[in-house]
Amino acid sequence: MKSKHLTLIVAAALAALSTSAMASGYRFGSQSVAAQGTADANAAEADDASALYYNPAGMSRLQGQNFSAGATAVVPHSTYSDTGSKRFTGTSSGGTATDGYAPDVVVAPSLYYTKQINSQWSAGLGMFVPYGTKLNYGDNWTGRYALTNIKLEAIALNPSASFKLNEQHSFGFGLTAEYMKAELGQAVDVPGTVAALAGTPNSAALVKQIMALGGNPAALAAVKDGRGENDGKDWGFGFNLGYMFQLDKDTRFGIAYRSSISHKLKGSTVWDFSNVTTDAVVNKVLAASSRKVNSAALVALRTPETLSVNGFHQINARWAAMGDVTWTRHDRMGDLHIQFPGTDEGDEVIRQQWKNSVRVSLGANYKYDDKLTLRGGVAYDQTPVNSDELRHPALPDSDRKQFSVGANYKLSPRSSIDLAYSFLDFKDANTNYRNNCSPLTAGCTGNGETTRGTYQTHLQLLGVAYNYQF
Repeated sequence: MKSKHLTLIVAAALAALSTSAMASGYRFGSQSVAAQGTADANAAEADDASALYYNPAGMSRLQGQNFSAGATAVVPHSTYSDTGSKRFTGTSSGGTATDGYAPDVVVAPSLYYTKQINSQWSAGLGMFVPYGTKLNYGDNWTGRYALTNIKLEAIALNPSASFKLNEQHSFGFGLTAEYMKAELGQAVDVPGTVAALAGTPNSAALVKQIMALGGNPAALAAVKDGRGENDGKDWGFGFNLGYMFQLDKDTRFGIAYRSSISHKLKGSTVWDFSNVTTDAVVNKVLAASSRKVNSAALVALRTPETLSVNGFHQINARWAAMGDVTWTRHDRMGDLHIQFPGTDEGDEVIRQQWKNSVRVSLGANYKYDDKLTLRGGVAYDQTPVNSDELRHPALPDSDRKQFSVGANYKLSPRSSIDLAYSFLDFKDANTNYRNNCSPLTAGCTGNGETTRGTYQTHLQLLGVAYNYQF
């Protein structure tokens, strides 16, 4: 009965992965409403303060002081159909179907400020949400031994500067301070363990111990799941670099890099066996025999770095075209090892073996008149998940297509608002994930479950932002 299961692991993974809301993995893809309107193809446009995130060299194009404050609402719709989830014993996991496990709406803010110091130097500060996820499958769903609920919140501060060498070449750099907080819950397969031990010497010893303490062994006939709750948090630090080349007044290209960030998520694990039977003595004996004790939890990981290449061309007075290709090094996220310092529990190992991914986006602007600019874009984003056997319920990710429209409306010569709408269609995702460590396996932690089913998902994103130039 060992299962310090996914504890912080996923929490960690979460952080290490790259948006369950938009980009592949756990990365929150859209950091700007203006960018969202072009499916994030406009990094080389560098037309407002959010250029700080996509390519800090783009700040050299901004005059005076610039401020942008936005919020993106994510409206997910996801269904899961179970096709035969099992306990480690090979029997059905039981449980019920899950519905409404994704939240109705999640809102992520962003803030950017830039200032032109002189003709060559500019500086700025950005605050944004790099990662995030929130799922609650419930305590009784068929895949509860893998996960019942998970929540990841992250926020990053990104002071940056740019240097304009001449009319053609600009450079940018920044530092990133990233804070992550994660929570995770799971069921503990006590019924499966009791059934697996039935008729063995270990089962007889368990019954003898219960009777010696005044408990009723008959309560084992109606045993229920235990439960584990985990949390963790950490600050990590990284950097970003950018270069922009102005070919002529209408055409420019950019290259941007964001480094990986090392994290050590530290938190606690709490196990609850108080409701596994109606007999308090039996519950205490089962808890002790499981060797699960409330403890610290630790997961070390590195988030993936990204490398982007993008371009922008002003076709004529009304039309502009743009594009972006972003490569993400997800293979930094191999198997995750969750450690439980101060206990005899072995590591929980979550098999991931993520692969690197590429995101391609194309977009366009149309200047309707002096006040209104319309935007549109499409994108294709690869998932880092390698196979159905490595697709875990914490991240039922798959390749997706994005379709976006947006607009910028000038309220005055100095202020404007951005609006954007995106629809993301995910490829149906099958999972056949098996935990290799059962409750009866020595030296490791896990429920040994197999989660088997199909996810169908699409997302809608609504963004609004206010921009002001001082």
